[in-house]
Amino acid sequence: MKRLSEISIESSNLHVVVDVGEFRNASGNIVDSFMRCRHSTITSYRWLALRLEAIGNLVILFAAVFSVVSKELGWVRSPGIIGVSITYALNVTEVLNFAVRQVSDIETNIVAVERIAEYTTSPTEVYILPKYIFNASFMKVEKLCHFRYREGLDLVLKGFSADVRGGEKIGIVGRTGAGKSSFALALFRMIEPVSGRISIDDVDITAIGLHDLRRNLAIIPQDPILFSGTLRFNLDPFGKSTDSDIWNALGLANLKPWVSSFPNGLDHPINEGGENISVGQRQLVCLARAVLRNAKILVLDEATAAIDVTTDAVIQATIRKHFARSTVFTIAHRLNTIMDYDRIMVIENGRIIEFDSPSKLLANPDTVFAKLVRDAESES
Repeated sequence: MKRLSEISIESSNLHVVVDVGEFRNASGNIVDSFMRCRHSTITSYRWLALRLEAIGNLVILFAAVFSVVSKELGWVRSPGIIGVSITYALNVTEVLNFAVRQVSDIETNIVAVERIAEYTTSPTEVYILPKYIFNASFMKVEKLCHFRYREGLDLVLKGFSADVRGGEKIGIVGRTGAGKSSFALALFRMIEPVSGRISIDDVDITAIGLHDLRRNLAIIPQDPILFSGTLRFNLDPFGKSTDSDIWNALGLANLKPWVSSFPNGLDHPINEGGENISVGQRQLVCLARAVLRNAKILVLDEATAAIDVTTDAVIQATIRKHFARSTVFTIAHRLNTIMDYDRIMVIENGRIIEFDSPSKLLANPDTVFAKLVRDAESES
């Protein structure tokens, strides 16, 4: 039903942005999967019904034999009682089938009750404080700060400890799977600490509501997040900015000429995921959205890994100009973009193994950062 709903809503766009034949094949595969499940369900019901009917027939046979024997031996003299017993026995098959199905349905649907019971016993989030705004003059990650994605899994961040001054530009580097993106998730409280804490302006981020925390943060992810709607909605989903502010943000993101070319301007339609614009333009739209937020802390999660050098240069220039007083964490794919940052954080196996200025780390050829730079230069 979800697939049918999506088709009915986006049918006007299918012939434009999607290969209809490929889409038809994908829909056919979904229908086939549904029919396989449906066929298995019906087959299981018939398998069960056959055996229940056999059991019911045995009950009827036993009732009939018992009635005859009881009449002959004089245990039961009333023909009415014998007739009633056989009549009830004839209904056993239907009642037994219904009872077994009900038990099966209860066992299946009780999962929803278990989930509700789990939610009622889960710890509630902290009360949302109204209009809590960080100055972000100081950020501290306490010693022995550990994080994991959920209970039972291994730690993804181990013994994190760092002090960051307000307005610092921090580059975060490391091998794939080292825990760079996990740090961004921890900052936004997508994962909660097992021990330790992250504090901003001496305020534990777990002691305030998620709305308050994330209102003061902004992120530009590697995969741009855009929604089906207008460009204005994607830039300012809550309608808090004026047109002048939006156009100013577009100018800083070098998108003003591009948007001005649209007949509808800010009301230009954007498809789900930004499918009708290029990857670079999607990333710049996310940059303009971050500019509008005017966040005190900005996180770039390999935001320039999949875009061209020109777009990368625009993003870096905007960050240096507009976010000069903001604290910026850049998870870098291209190391040259963070060479002028204040400090570099090198993460390995979920731990911070180096945290110093680029010049000091490069001065020692044995540092992991120096080795990463040499590897990047050799690949280029």
